[in-house]
Amino acid sequence: MRLFALLLCSLAVGTVHAAPDSRATEVKLAKSLMAIKNNRLDIAMNEVDSVLRVNPNYKLAQLVRGDLLMAKAGAISSFGSAAHASGDKIQDLRDEARVRLQRAQAQPQTLHAPQYLWQLNAQQKYALVVDTSRSTLYVYENVSGEPRYVTDFYVTIGKLGTEKVSTGDQRTPIGVYFVQAELPKKQLSDMYGSGAFPLSYPNEWDKKNNRTGSGIWLHGTPSDTYSRPPRASNGCVVLNNDDLNKLAPYLQVGITPVIITNKIAWSNAQDQADRTALLHEIEQWRHDWASLDTNAYLKHYSRNFNSDNTNYDAWSRQKQTVNAGKSWIKVSLGDVSLLSYPEQPGMVVVNFDQDYSSSNLSNRMKKRQYWVKQNNRWQIIYEGSA
Repeated sequence: MRLFALLLCSLAVGTVHAAPDSRATEVKLAKSLMAIKNNRLDIAMNEVDSVLRVNPNYKLAQLVRGDLLMAKAGAISSFGSAAHASGDKIQDLRDEARVRLQRAQAQPQTLHAPQYLWQLNAQQKYALVVDTSRSTLYVYENVSGEPRYVTDFYVTIGKLGTEKVSTGDQRTPIGVYFVQAELPKKQLSDMYGSGAFPLSYPNEWDKKNNRTGSGIWLHGTPSDTYSRPPRASNGCVVLNNDDLNKLAPYLQVGITPVIITNKIAWSNAQDQADRTALLHEIEQWRHDWASLDTNAYLKHYSRNFNSDNTNYDAWSRQKQTVNAGKSWIKVSLGDVSLLSYPEQPGMVVVNFDQDYSSSNLSNRMKKRQYWVKQNNRWQIIYEGSA
């Protein structure tokens, strides 16, 4: 029997793993697909019926059920071959079926930490990593500064994939972002579902690279839609409404990092060594600033540095002038976080609370720096308020 051959031929037959409640629907659908592969159509129908009883607006499950009914009549030989069906929409559902089956068969990565979460500060109770190649959003808990896997969710990204560059390009950005706000359902149109969490796109690196656009959110699905295909948004990261509601308690406005990557990479020994070296360099930067050794302090900055349209030369002149009028400086740093930037080897986003006092000025602020490893040395290419 060739039913679903196109869908399943590239996937190894494996066990559909047990899952927490948030993935129970996905597991049932996967069991239905595997039963079809094994020509157990009655079992397949029972599984997909149980999915639709709970989620009647699940279009993929509706398609599977329709194909099963046609298969019993001997009228189908491939996935989604109903007459007059839209080719693009059927392909979208085929893509979702592949992703759902792969997710159900994959073991959660509970023993490995993602490469990007070098150090979380005490305020960051959780961090999110979106692997666009797997249509998966991972949640990690901060345990003494180190990430520990909590759960994961299926997500939808932009229609044209990733690497967002300009307004309206229907792509999802790759980078390090933060949750900026929480928008409740009552403030939104139905297309955003049960709520939305705007992200900080474009970030400082995006602006430095002249990337435009806005309105990249985590949000839900319309009330008549259980889930959307893997690539169906205008650039946002979309979860079904139940999953968004489960994700919401993990999110802290202005604090929770959201790292979006093409393909998740896992931490290794070199990351640990680089983290140690960068923390040492940050401390040396603080020390050189506090010592009023302006030349040593400026050596921590790259010639490609900028800060709110201020380049290295202007920054250097300003610091030399300011420091010349001071007799002493004290600087302390707290709540330091280090987030390695996806697709940019050797670049790390550093956030911290800065307590500054001097002979003629005192202030406290949340600061953000971008450090880059150049010629085996860490230097700052961006600095500003967080």
